[in-house]
Amino acid sequence: MMKFMKRYLSFIIIGLVMLICGVQGSGLSASTAYLLEKIAISIILAVSLGLVVGFLGELSLGHAAFMCVGAYLGGKVSQLIVEALGGSQHDSNFLVLILSLIIGAASAGLCGFIIGLPALRLKGDYLAIVTLAFGEIVRVIFTNAQAFGGAQGMATPRFDRKYLFIIGLALVLATIAIVQNLLRSKHGRAITAIRDNEIAAKATGINVTKYKLTVFTISSALAGIAGVLYSYANFNLQPSKFGYNYSIEILVMVVLGGMGSINGSIIAATLITYLNTKLPLVLTGELAVLQNLFYALILILLVIYNNAPALKSFREKYNLRNLMQKIIKPKHDPSRVRDDTARWDVVPTKISMDEVLSTDVVIDNTGDNSADIGERGGNK
Repeated sequence: MMKFMKRYLSFIIIGLVMLICGVQGSGLSASTAYLLEKIAISIILAVSLGLVVGFLGELSLGHAAFMCVGAYLGGKVSQLIVEALGGSQHDSNFLVLILSLIIGAASAGLCGFIIGLPALRLKGDYLAIVTLAFGEIVRVIFTNAQAFGGAQGMATPRFDRKYLFIIGLALVLATIAIVQNLLRSKHGRAITAIRDNEIAAKATGINVTKYKLTVFTISSALAGIAGVLYSYANFNLQPSKFGYNYSIEILVMVVLGGMGSINGSIIAATLITYLNTKLPLVLTGELAVLQNLFYALILILLVIYNNAPALKSFREKYNLRNLMQKIIKPKHDPSRVRDDTARWDVVPTKISMDEVLSTDVVIDNTGDNSADIGERGGNK
């Protein structure tokens, strides 16, 4: 039961949200629909970055850059198609959206492959610096590219808000399915082996470079999908939105949810996105600066909680897995014990169970101490 819940709980919950909100349809407010769109984007970003940081064990600080590439190129393609069809910015259809998603995923994945070839030969802080530099390069390029609107941003086609969040949640399910199926395969075991000990993995014959590059490319492509969804949700793209701070925000989602936990990344992405939407409404004026301290405070508390020796017993006793086991597997209750349907008297056998093998011992009176022992079956 625990294994089933761990694998499919996220699918069940997201499916129920899609069903409930989809039935309501136009009854949802615009703010609620927009919040669901932002949550879907954040989950895709957190799960895709978790594939690199949590399961591969590499630190990337340029995830927003791949999202930016997918958003701009996918949004530009959709803009050109809509204009070619004689429509306006407010007109878009499902086929144009699908084509934009394909272009955005392919372009971001290609950038991830190109950057990953030299960068993934580095480790630790050096890889983080390279990905951070790539993120700043991408932001500067789109800021100065007049074909993409420059610093003023680029307008992108819109999609009906009543259905866009449903498409976003469907893409979330597809993202989770892709990542989970990858990790449960033999390739997933190779990826986690690289994370645990790269030298030992290489000694066993695992092609470390190939797997690192594959994971980095898949993660970048999924970020590109999130970027296209972002372009349709916001109608306007500005390079400043894809800076270093946004990459840190995505990383916080992964760390907060737990390294190597897909369900944890989903929960953290939902929580942080909700707080990001509601905090500006509460912290106004001079208090707005406190929102920037929110992520730093979360990271500090997480580091203390995960590494403090004094909290070790508390972590082991009150972690989520133990709590779920107590809920799903309650304590033994004698009143719930049913009759055993596999009792000895109802088990089908070739020999009747009321026949018992008996042993007769015959004593030889000739003085010899040996005994003739014969076995036969008889009724008792």
